[in-house]
Amino acid sequence: MDASDLFKTARTAARSVGRMTPKLNGIGLAVADMATSLAFYRRLGLEFPPGADREPHAEVELPGGIRLMVDTVASLQSFDPSFTVSKDKDGPSLAFLCADAAEVDAVHADLVAAGYVSVKEPWDADWGQRYALITDPDGNQVDLFAWVKAPG
Repeated sequence: MDASDLFKTARTAARSVGRMTPKLNGIGLAVADMATSLAFYRRLGLEFPPGADREPHAEVELPGGIRLMVDTVASLQSFDPSFTVSKDKDGPSLAFLCADAAEVDAVHADLVAAGYVSVKEPWDADWGQRYALITDPDGNQVDLFAWVKAPG
């Protein structure tokens, strides 16, 4: 197994009526300011509906049918008053595939120029990708990557 095998998705068994299996359908982010957060993700090509900046909840369907759901902290606290945002942003990250190494560098530079915080400048990773790390307005890590050598 080489490093690129770690990034391949295994096929899953077919679902049956006798045994129900939940299907991952959405990834949720809690945000302090909807407009600020949507501006960041729109720069990465996500197309949230017009006017979503003023709503407490917004979502966009990603390739493959998974939804990215964005909710303000106030909205989440409206049905779960005990909800708090952890100051330690060490959870999952969202990874955006770029067309090539030059696009990783360009997108990273664009985001930094727009005032977003770089965690790690673009580099050629040992596993065959050009990679960069940045944070969204709420401190969530966002990965930018492109294959330098073909996977597999």
